[in-house]
Amino acid sequence: MTRALIPLAEGCEEMEAVIVIDTLRRAGWEVIAAGFGEGPVRCSRGVCLVPDRAWQDVDAMDFDVLVLPGGGPGTERLRQDPGVLEAVLRMNDAGRTVAAICAAPLVLKDAGILSGRSVTSHPGVAEDLEVYDYAELEVVEDGPLVTSRGPGTAFAFALALIARYDGPERAAEIRRDLVLPAG
Repeated sequence: MTRALIPLAEGCEEMEAVIVIDTLRRAGWEVIAAGFGEGPVRCSRGVCLVPDRAWQDVDAMDFDVLVLPGGGPGTERLRQDPGVLEAVLRMNDAGRTVAAICAAPLVLKDAGILSGRSVTSHPGVAEDLEVYDYAELEVVEDGPLVTSRGPGTAFAFALALIARYDGPERAAEIRRDLVLPAG
């Protein structure tokens, strides 16, 4: 079973977090949402999410995939956490999938893993990433890195992760079950 770790920081974009968590769980993945404090995490639009575990109680290396949701304030909190940057670096060095959506590719930049890589992001932070091979696509995959643009691409992002581990047929099956338009 594929295991995914998703850190939930105050101010994260709730649609990106929930859509990815739900879609990956529909595919049969074990998904752990990890929070940085006690109790629920207040997201960018005021939705509160209850993490499965505390960030300090998990080791990213126990997972196949690290998924970073965006949202401006949430991304800033992830960027400021040395443990998150270390997890990104360790997962990348081990060749494991590191995925980031919306503003969260900035965390990958701060971890120093984007050099020579293709990336996409929310248009609002594109200027900070244009020194890399930047593409305005829904999802960009480059080796172990997967990036996406924002809330409206969260399903495509999650399905790309499913296709990567479980094959395109499984991703298509989940897409059909979600009644998403063909993509």
